[in-house]
Amino acid sequence: MNPAFSNAAAALVETGRRFYSRGWVQGTSGNFSAVVSESPLRLCITPSAAHKGMLAAQDFLEIDDQGHPVAGQVKPSAETLLHIEIVRARGAAAVLHTHSVWSTMLSARHRLKQGLAIEGYEMLKGLAGVKTHEHREWVPIVNNDQDMTRLATVVRQVLAGDPAAHGFLISGHGLYTWGQSIAEAERHVEIFEFLFEVVGRVEFGAPGL
Repeated sequence: MNPAFSNAAAALVETGRRFYSRGWVQGTSGNFSAVVSESPLRLCITPSAAHKGMLAAQDFLEIDDQGHPVAGQVKPSAETLLHIEIVRARGAAAVLHTHSVWSTMLSARHRLKQGLAIEGYEMLKGLAGVKTHEHREWVPIVNNDQDMTRLATVVRQVLAGDPAAHGFLISGHGLYTWGQSIAEAERHVEIFEFLFEVVGRVEFGAPGL
């Protein structure tokens, strides 16, 4: 087996356990991928309907640049095409998708605005390239769609239109973010999830404020 694939699968198993323990990928929600070859493009990705808190390295599959498994009959994540679009648009080495309570609520609440602005928080400096809390992060929001080919086209357009974005939300669904490594992508999830909870508590008047 390709060592890059084995290493990516092992790392994403641990990502799944950490994210599940924090309530970000309950049930079979969420999906993760990492690039294991740039030419030809190959991704290590979670299978469809897998519980992310109980993943094993052997559960992962390798897909090509069209989202098709390289070998075997295991079905990849239903949102495989979105991962490929992100990798192509951002040159990402890893893509992580979570389904937290706060991202779900905020993505639905701000759907008509087609995005969520976050600014003034120190934690923004955890996003790659951000140097000041005065940064304004615009998080695009895409309408949910069960037609993945159509949704992938929309995602491609959104990424092209917001080249500075570090992630995007799918309405009523959750967060997609990425990084130049699995570790960076995981850090971006942590930053966004923190910020979503802060913004959500302010907007919804959650206890403790």
